[in-house]
Amino acid sequence: MDHGSYQNPLCARYSGKEMQRIFSDDVKFSTWRKLWLALAESEQELGLAITDEQITEMRAHLYDIDYEKAAAYEHALRHDVMAHIRTFGDACPSAKAIIHLGATSCYVGDNTDIILMREGLLRIKKLLISTLESLGNFAKKYKDTPTLAYTHFQAAQPTTLGKRATLWAQDLLLDLAQLDFALSNLKLLGCKGTTGTGASFLELFDGDREKVKLLEQKIAEKMGFSASMAVSGQTYTRKVDYFVLSVLSGIAQSASKAAGDLRLMAHLKEFDEPFEAAQVGSSAMAYKRNPMRCERMASLARYVIVDCQNPAITAATQWLERTLDDSANRRISIPEAFLATDGILSLYINVISNGTAYPNVMKKHLDEELPFMATENILMECVKRGGDRQALHEAIREHSVAVTKEIKLHGRENDLLDRILADERFGLTKEDLTKLLNVNEFIGMAPEQTEAFLKEELAPVLAANSELCGTQISINV
Repeated sequence: MDHGSYQNPLCARYSGKEMQRIFSDDVKFSTWRKLWLALAESEQELGLAITDEQITEMRAHLYDIDYEKAAAYEHALRHDVMAHIRTFGDACPSAKAIIHLGATSCYVGDNTDIILMREGLLRIKKLLISTLESLGNFAKKYKDTPTLAYTHFQAAQPTTLGKRATLWAQDLLLDLAQLDFALSNLKLLGCKGTTGTGASFLELFDGDREKVKLLEQKIAEKMGFSASMAVSGQTYTRKVDYFVLSVLSGIAQSASKAAGDLRLMAHLKEFDEPFEAAQVGSSAMAYKRNPMRCERMASLARYVIVDCQNPAITAATQWLERTLDDSANRRISIPEAFLATDGILSLYINVISNGTAYPNVMKKHLDEELPFMATENILMECVKRGGDRQALHEAIREHSVAVTKEIKLHGRENDLLDRILADERFGLTKEDLTKLLNVNEFIGMAPEQTEAFLKEELAPVLAANSELCGTQISINV
């Protein structure tokens, strides 16, 4: 690493090596060469004077890219595609004259971007499936573990920790559906020439319109696509970039929500994310165990969500058949969205798979709030025994107000149940209260809902994508 110049933190700290490889120069420029090869092969198959020797020579030099030579050409020409055409031509002297024949820069640039986004989405899908698998295991493990639920971050009716995890998983299932839709609709730009009319290729094929159509079909098939865009200007519509990054934004939103929940649980001491033996939580406060991985998830997610505005604005400001004010932005915004989302999901898998939940702390918090929640059940039971509903309701209100005052003003324990037990108007025994305070009476259908979700919603998705489960991840820092 060159410590004297800026290094992108997404590569140095956050993203996995596979995603970095996908958006590397090696993959980008070798894909350009593969597209030039596919163009030459297809043009030869359709009758142009391109020899087998030229094709063989191009195929032999797909990966041996002379970056120094390309940089020198670009410095002189101020044009990256022409620089690489010259560099490829120097490596393939017999094919030099037919490389890029009839094409415009977007033939290699835009088609490669589509190809790389497809590869990036496939990598994200692997991580997404593994995250869902981890969440499924977590939900199954804790499906019966009662925990205080919160609305407005104020204590509400209990749920189970497993049920809470199904909420996180459901968000990601929705994201997966959007990802699959985006993947299934990706098409190459094709080879439509400078303004999308195919005029240069029509000239090459002496006005044979069928050969121009076949050329695009052949190139798409050689590059692993079923079709090219039906129409375009010089570029494919930049709305495609927006749709793709919207998928990543959706994943970031879901992950940030879960990370926020886990951070709140960490404050409550109900959950700890992984913490290595020598890990330092704070340079000043040695006792600290900050939820730094969840905080990083939220931080990267914020970047991806905001980054999604880049392709939206780019798509909205394209001029006529093309303008170049998209280029510099797209070089940064698209790869970085993928790199950041890779980091987010890697952290998500790590935290859910290796974090620690604390059911005893959850029980402590439940015990603190359960007396208030049990009052409705107490009221109903006493009315069944002949009590006056309105009088008992007022008695509960009086005791609850008094207890809340003592808790908030003096930090006292919640003794509401003791007060009710001592109040002759209720006529309850300790045994009666024990039965009424069974926490399983307060969690509703949470365990059954969790089981049903895991069986009916998550399991079919994991089974359909079983080859993607268990994706290996690493956390750099």
